[in-house]
Amino acid sequence: MVFGQVVIGSPGSGKTTYCNGMSQFLKLIGRKVAVVNLDPANDSLPYECAVNIEDLVKLSDVMAEHSLGPNGGLVYCMDYLEKNIDWLQDKLKPLLKDHYLLFDFPGQVELFFLHSNAKKVIMKLIKKLNLQLTAVHLVDAHLCSDPGKYISALLLSLSTMLHLELPHVNVLSKIDLIESYGKLAFNLDFYTDVQDLSYLQYHLDQDPRSAKYRKLTKELCEVIENFSLVNFTTLDIQDKESVGNLVKLIDKSNGYIFAGIEASAVEFSKIAVSPVDWDYYRVAAVQEKYMNDGEDME
Repeated sequence: MVFGQVVIGSPGSGKTTYCNGMSQFLKLIGRKVAVVNLDPANDSLPYECAVNIEDLVKLSDVMAEHSLGPNGGLVYCMDYLEKNIDWLQDKLKPLLKDHYLLFDFPGQVELFFLHSNAKKVIMKLIKKLNLQLTAVHLVDAHLCSDPGKYISALLLSLSTMLHLELPHVNVLSKIDLIESYGKLAFNLDFYTDVQDLSYLQYHLDQDPRSAKYRKLTKELCEVIENFSLVNFTTLDIQDKESVGNLVKLIDKSNGYIFAGIEASAVEFSKIAVSPVDWDYYRVAAVQEKYMNDGEDME
């Protein structure tokens, strides 16, 4: 069984930076990591990828050949990847023995709550290669400073969760920059826990652009609250503790913490409902010290 993450999010949410930082952190705590770039528009990668979709199809070539725009071109590329899924499977098979996988997907949000091609690619990989994947949905924290944008982010997160049908972790990325976006109307836990959204109504009514959509906004908030599925964790990709906390959450959601454990159902349930007491930071610090000192790690 192979574990990994499906990294998604709107353009600018920090997916590529996340894959780069997450891969470095996971290597520090002793995991072999392979980053799989499935974004045919991402031509400047800060990380070394084990598999690159541009070896199969390039967005620029698709746009030129079929006279498509960026959005249509990305839909075509995902459709092409689905029809050539054997290519991706063959590329991944050498990595399955001992690697943890990070899939860096395009930033076109329609691919994950409207079109089915990206979902079909993920589901075929899960079925054929026995993967255990968690969807990590990045949302730029600056959206919290605007009530209308925040509600839009909630609706997008909910739609994506329902469409993908995967273990799912929603992340407010770039949380270290949130103060630079302006003062928040509420404490941060209001936005991470998705508390009573009616409190946002007053702030929306102060803006004449959104006041005329008051009834629509109210209905959307009720939909989000009725499903009661969306909440967020926070991330500063430069902070090891922040990344470590997120890794713990992801490991719990995709079952990585259970890998190699032989126990009864009762023991599994005890682990599932209790905090995971793994010392990620001590291991990372020790490994980093050895690397800095130029010593071999035993």
